[in-house]
Amino acid sequence: MSRSLLFVTGTRADFGKLEPLAIAARDAGFAVSFFVTGMHMLDRYGLTKVEVHRTPGVQVHEFLNQRAGDPQDMILAKTVIGFSDFVKEHAPDLVVIHGDRVEALACALVCATNYVRCAHIEGGEVSGTIDEIYRHCNSKLASSHFVSSDDAARRVMSLGEAAADIHAIGSPELDFHAAPSGVTIAEVKSRYGLPFDDFGICVFHPVTSEAATMGAQADALFGALDASGKNFVVIAPNNDPGSAAIFAAIDRLPADRFRVLPSMRFAHFSELMKNASAMVGNSSAGVREAPFIGIPSLDIGTRQTNRAKSPSVFFADAAETDKIADFLTTAWGTSYQRHDAFGGGSAADRFAAVLNDDAFWTSDLQKTFHE
Repeated sequence: MSRSLLFVTGTRADFGKLEPLAIAARDAGFAVSFFVTGMHMLDRYGLTKVEVHRTPGVQVHEFLNQRAGDPQDMILAKTVIGFSDFVKEHAPDLVVIHGDRVEALACALVCATNYVRCAHIEGGEVSGTIDEIYRHCNSKLASSHFVSSDDAARRVMSLGEAAADIHAIGSPELDFHAAPSGVTIAEVKSRYGLPFDDFGICVFHPVTSEAATMGAQADALFGALDASGKNFVVIAPNNDPGSAAIFAAIDRLPADRFRVLPSMRFAHFSELMKNASAMVGNSSAGVREAPFIGIPSLDIGTRQTNRAKSPSVFFADAAETDKIADFLTTAWGTSYQRHDAFGGGSAADRFAAVLNDDAFWTSDLQKTFHE
């Protein structure tokens, strides 16, 4: 009987990173399923659970873990209870979590307390706000680590994790961007009603520790984008505290130059990025995927602080409207050489190779601190 792998996904973003790994595991003969929760289950964010259901050859289990306005600690508690029941019923051989979201933290905690083998994807990275705290907590709770770079591997080791349990495979979403998207930009424009030939992409998420100022930050940023006279595709923010104020600022944007979308299918988003003149905001896509694709990006604020640096990434606070205007004038439409610091698009193959090694499945789940 094949070993069973359970991938936990709570957002459109982490699914884009987990999907290549899940497909590689499925093709390697593992029984693959998804535990779908978080933003995937909410209408306001495009009900993106449908994207997970489109993955062939996997099982999908849904769990509604929140209502609008729930604080993160309540979402954490609900997810712990629901996932604990699920794990006891289904007994997966390996749970795969990603990154720094509260759903991942809840599931990693359940795995640790029940001695269920757990793999953490893209640990060991630094960034702003509480996301970094969650990410490092997940690394301590998980039994194995699939990181995006050698720098990240060293940080996970500094947390006391064994070198033998750390595997540098690169960023999984780059596997998708490295290949043709499978759709044309004309198909993307038709599907999402995009009238622009020349456009940028903006994704601006709330920063939980700055929830009280997110409205002012959003007003400043979108005001600068509006003043530029350029066209933008705006992807809705995630559901962290402060998102309501960002939605309010987005609602005031002129519809003729700003196309607002709750979410996009990953293939379509990849093709959109490949044809964009620039990316602006505080999404990890701006500091990870945009440099790999070769488009300029402007990272706003603290959310991705110290996450990554490359020649195509620029930085500004939301209130620094002069810097934003300068970026939109001088960097717009510039092409950059592909930045490979986070892999060249082979993460899924490396992930499957580790799973196919018997030693992976025999490592001790009783962890000790390694100096």
